[in-house]
Amino acid sequence: MPILEKETARDRDSQVLPKVPVPPLKQTLDMYLKCVQHLVKEEQFKKTKAIVEKFGAPGGVGELLQKKLLERRDKTTNWVYDYWLEDMYLNNRLALPVNSSPVMVFPKQTFRDHKDALRFAARLIRGVLEYKALVDGRVLPVDFAQGQLAGTPMCMEQYYRIFTSYRYPGLKTDTLKVQMNAASSAPEHIIVACKNQFFVLDVVANSKQLNEMEILSQLEKILKMSENAEERLPPIGILTSDGRTEWAQAREVLTKDQTNRDSLALIESCLCVVCLDEPSGLQPSNTNRALLMLHGGGREKNGANRWYDKSMQFVVGMDGVCGVVCEHSPFEGIVLVQCSEYLMKYITASSCKTAESSSVKVLPAPKRLLWKSSPQIQGLLAAAGDRLQRLVNNLDMDVFKFKAYGKEFIKKQKMSPDAFTQVALQLAFYKCTGRLVSTYESASIRRFQQGRVDNIRSATTEALAFVQSMTDERGTFTDSDKMKRLRDAINAQTNYTISAITGMAIDNHLLGLLRIAKDLNMEKPEIFCDETYLTSNQFILSTSQVPTTMEMFCCYGPVVSNGYGACYNPQADHIIFCISSFWENTETSSAVFVKALNEGLLEIRDLCNRSSVTATKPADGSRGAGQPHKSGK
Repeated sequence: MPILEKETARDRDSQVLPKVPVPPLKQTLDMYLKCVQHLVKEEQFKKTKAIVEKFGAPGGVGELLQKKLLERRDKTTNWVYDYWLEDMYLNNRLALPVNSSPVMVFPKQTFRDHKDALRFAARLIRGVLEYKALVDGRVLPVDFAQGQLAGTPMCMEQYYRIFTSYRYPGLKTDTLKVQMNAASSAPEHIIVACKNQFFVLDVVANSKQLNEMEILSQLEKILKMSENAEERLPPIGILTSDGRTEWAQAREVLTKDQTNRDSLALIESCLCVVCLDEPSGLQPSNTNRALLMLHGGGREKNGANRWYDKSMQFVVGMDGVCGVVCEHSPFEGIVLVQCSEYLMKYITASSCKTAESSSVKVLPAPKRLLWKSSPQIQGLLAAAGDRLQRLVNNLDMDVFKFKAYGKEFIKKQKMSPDAFTQVALQLAFYKCTGRLVSTYESASIRRFQQGRVDNIRSATTEALAFVQSMTDERGTFTDSDKMKRLRDAINAQTNYTISAITGMAIDNHLLGLLRIAKDLNMEKPEIFCDETYLTSNQFILSTSQVPTTMEMFCCYGPVVSNGYGACYNPQADHIIFCISSFWENTETSSAVFVKALNEGLLEIRDLCNRSSVTATKPADGSRGAGQPHKSGK
């Protein structure tokens, strides 16, 4: 049976990797206190310390939960996976666009006309089919860790969900469904969105996959059909941009009708969605392209030309604004990067070849998905459109290309580019607010079976000491003081990173303990009701390094209303930062943050340069230029 064969292939993939460890309880509790001490008031910390000590005491609640967690580890492939997936994604009720779904912005394309854009889309679809064949055949080369502890093989499980996942909205919690049936008899199809209408594009005819020219001719038919005003149906896609509970309620209304059930079933079983977007009329700056990928520009532009529940939505704008929107629950950014880079290389390579036009079979026209509407559904569409518009108007995005240096300069300082950038983000935040806050940096735990991520808490005490020395106006600190603090901050960041990627960070562990208590119907332990725990899980700074080898970049919105999203892509001689925040919050401003970030990165460079000059000077007692005298010590 083909399904069994597929299972063993998958089992082989994960068998070689170890299980995610459960860290020692004392280690996690000590680390937790160290992470929060400098971020809360002294009084509050005293209270927290007492609560944590009680929780971790011999024979206490902590020990019981730890024991149960270790039992769970023995019984499951990955003890944290389900807990983490629900906590991070499925229980979250916020709308997917901006709040959850990251996007990859492709290099700006130059299309002379519609035909050019459709040809790009046809090549993209052919690329998707080739990539899917590699995934299905389990022949993708295994990823190996980069950066810290490089060279370890990584779990490939996430790739198998890239085209087979669908996130169903629920009233209280969503459901992620992954179809793992191997040689399924279901015809493979893609959903094409065009002018807010949805069409089924069968990619197989007479048991043969369509070639590029055949896909192109089908896309041309879709474009023509979408222009027929008499047949135009309501923009149902906008419902998927709503809050998850609102969309679940609307979906219940939709599914009362058989026509709608049939259309939903076709969307929910597709490989991916391809969105053919109308020109937006905006300048194609990096920032505008990022905004258009994140939310489509709202209902007036392409905001309804989407279906957010599907894991991969490829956007091809007639004005050359292209990219991918990804539903984040099945996989991490690296999968999005690998797939995007494969597709861009495929498109570039195939645009050099001219496709032979003789081989186009006469194919049946693609089907338009039909929807039965009602006054109630019209009302739901209007309300969802209003809420999307509010989200569009609220997002403050700034894509900033820092050109003074990139990772080559950082490596010359014998520093990790990721740790260096994290410390620079702490400096920028401190310059804006005069404090540090709970910071999230995703760390891959794909060294383990079914590994996803844990969190690197970048707002360390060492980072605080460094940013205070850099912003001190009294000239208390010499360059060598600052350099020492910089190296300490980078070492602390690197050490935390190594803890996280080896399964020894605190966030997943604490979540596991909390969820075990819930599973046992225990009263919620005091440690998890404590104000410190609650604020430490409000990630005002949510960051992620998403490096690419091609000219493209990833971005996302903030995860809390008063926070920043900071995605960065370090290149040899520049770094791309995508800084997002919400206009409604008066404490945050993406432009102000970018200005502080630029300033801080230049100050750190100057500090490194002055220090290396000092280090190479003969020791003749002369001071390096620009070094303040020590004062007040």
